[in-house]
Amino acid sequence: MVSDHPVPSAPAASAAPAGPARARVLVASNRGPVSYTLRDDGALVAKRGGGGLVSGLSAIGPDADAVWVCAALGDGDREAVRRLDGRLDPADTGGQRVRMLDIPPEVYADAYNGVANSTLWFVHHLLYQTPLEPSFGPEFRAQWASYEAYNRAFAEALADEAADGAAVLVQDYHLALVPGMLRALRPDLSIGHFSHTPWAPVDYFRLLPDDIARQLLRGILGADRAAFLTHRWADAFTACCAELLGGTGKTRVGVHGLGADADFLRERAHRPDVDERIATLREQIGRAPDGSRRRTVVRVDRTELSKNIVRGLLAYRQLLVDHPEWRERVAHVAFAYPSRQDLAVYRDYTAEVQRVADEINTEFGTYGWTPVVLHVKDDFARSLAAYRLADVALVNPIRDGMNLVAKEIPVVSERGCALVLSREAGAYEELGEDALVINPYDISATATALHDALSLPDGDRAERTKRLAAAATALPPQRWFLDQLEALRENG
Repeated sequence: MVSDHPVPSAPAASAAPAGPARARVLVASNRGPVSYTLRDDGALVAKRGGGGLVSGLSAIGPDADAVWVCAALGDGDREAVRRLDGRLDPADTGGQRVRMLDIPPEVYADAYNGVANSTLWFVHHLLYQTPLEPSFGPEFRAQWASYEAYNRAFAEALADEAADGAAVLVQDYHLALVPGMLRALRPDLSIGHFSHTPWAPVDYFRLLPDDIARQLLRGILGADRAAFLTHRWADAFTACCAELLGGTGKTRVGVHGLGADADFLRERAHRPDVDERIATLREQIGRAPDGSRRRTVVRVDRTELSKNIVRGLLAYRQLLVDHPEWRERVAHVAFAYPSRQDLAVYRDYTAEVQRVADEINTEFGTYGWTPVVLHVKDDFARSLAAYRLADVALVNPIRDGMNLVAKEIPVVSERGCALVLSREAGAYEELGEDALVINPYDISATATALHDALSLPDGDRAERTKRLAAAATALPPQRWFLDQLEALRENG
């Protein structure tokens, strides 16, 4: 998933080509395909990442005149921007042309943490405790001004980089204002916006101040095409536009359900480091008192508030209460990787996950059995190892744009995997028919679903897994990206 490449410590602005050719295809996202850390000796180390966008952009080939515009996220990134004049070395980026923007740290913090992650994310995932929050006063208005400035920086960079009539694909809620801003600067461009989150229903979206709610909608409607992961989210966006603006105007609305990259997952899941993690996990899971293999309930998530990890743990505890026959015969392999720890509410949530897991282990654990095998340090190889071992996958978000874990585990699971799936995950639209579907707030029903999943006959489990894997891989990242690009060009 990642590779390291050192960057010279001496300033290297002259290494960037003078007057680079303008791009025919542009992608804009908050996070780019590479991040930098600054070593004590002054050298920069580049770390390339994976994900749908990285795979998708590679699908258009090196001759497509493409450029990726992203933001500097930390001190290492900002230093790389300074040394490389914002246009990154293709050796760091896997051959992709990348322009990284050094947005002032205080502006970035307000836009990213204050608005995108603490307001828009909460609205679209229905996370507010409305008797107390939200509360929009002068502090929020100052943060909103930063969000506007952040979006304007992207719009201006895209306008500068784009060739006449170029196609621009703007990604996610961080950049909701960019399409409208870019349209004003470059009316010749074909502009698409893709939302990777859910979209809030009208009544919840209207928690936002009226002028800001309309500004967000008009921002996205600056695109020729607004796209979403599921029809449900697309319909919610259309309903908000109808209620607040009278309609979507000339903007077309589309759906592209991002799928799992089966070839990559299956190859990566059988490398030696994954085999090593499997051996360790098997030791931690142990065997039942009669020597038989313990069943595994697997979840892999960031400790994101919307992922509903605490209720998942409570449902597992209820399974052990309601069905004592599973005690010492099952283990819950729960990976809860820290997310957004610069926000207090996320730190508190991570601590609660640990507390509940410890409580279950104290209540039910025996000398040879740890009921919850919890890991909080991010380790992709270990995640794939857990995928391979999974008998049951627990995916119970309060609300999720898609949830690729629900799609990835059936692809990798070795013995066949039953999927316990929240009806509020975007993946439900494609996988619901072969999953055991739950209300994510109903702990008792989730416990029952876990029991049913663990009790499935082998033949039923295998057939469900086969159908789940087929649906999960129907639109892999490269095809997902190209479909958006083709739809934008055909109708632009």
